[in-house]
Amino acid sequence: MDALTSQFLHRIGRSGSSITFDELSDVLEAAAWAIPFENISLLAHGTREITLASLMNKIIARREGGLCYELNTLLYFVLLENGFDVQLTRGSVYDHASQHFALSGRTHVTIILTRNDDCYLVDTGFGGNLALRPIPFSGTPVFSYNGEFRVRKAGTEHGDHILELKLKHKDTDWKLGYAFDSKSVLPDLREVNKVQQIIAEHPGSKFNQKPLVTQLTKDGSMTLTESSFTVWKNGEMTKEPVDTETYKQLLGKFGLY
Repeated sequence: MDALTSQFLHRIGRSGSSITFDELSDVLEAAAWAIPFENISLLAHGTREITLASLMNKIIARREGGLCYELNTLLYFVLLENGFDVQLTRGSVYDHASQHFALSGRTHVTIILTRNDDCYLVDTGFGGNLALRPIPFSGTPVFSYNGEFRVRKAGTEHGDHILELKLKHKDTDWKLGYAFDSKSVLPDLREVNKVQQIIAEHPGSKFNQKPLVTQLTKDGSMTLTESSFTVWKNGEMTKEPVDTETYKQLLGKFGLY
């Protein structure tokens, strides 16, 4: 196996130089604990061309996090190196506050993995909503400490499948995560760079205005904004206000700066 897998595994605190399907859930958990979902670099530096080299430099060498188009694209290359049949596709995230799909359109980049004629959704770039498991397209739910997740076939204007979830301690009923099109895969990284451009420039984007950092932990999650720090631990939530100095200090909890 080439250097990418070894470096990625080292970045997420695992040893080895290859990944099997049976190990994928453990890899997804380790990645969620090690790599934050964040837009700090986008706000500070604007867009930069997305390539394998740039992703390795940002997430592995500089130990930063990223947004979906960075985190899932890097994982896509890792899985590809390990012989998995994987493709990238775009989805539209559902905004429950406004009760409609994201105004920025199909800007969620995610992974479709095919194994023995069965398809799975693999996602390490959905903030605190990570399944931490490959999710079969069959509709059968998967379970992790973060909740229950399933993929269902459903015809929408945003695609032919939807991801639904019930986050542990937060949801009692299934809720819509995002819709995606299993038949419209990305031919190359030009599409990923288009997504980055939209997220950086679209007035409806939630990631080009204020900083957001979120990361799963082994007993919950933590989320940092300019004004608050929210921690979920064993089903209990605490939220405290932050000022500029405290914000900079708290970035250290995510391994940033």
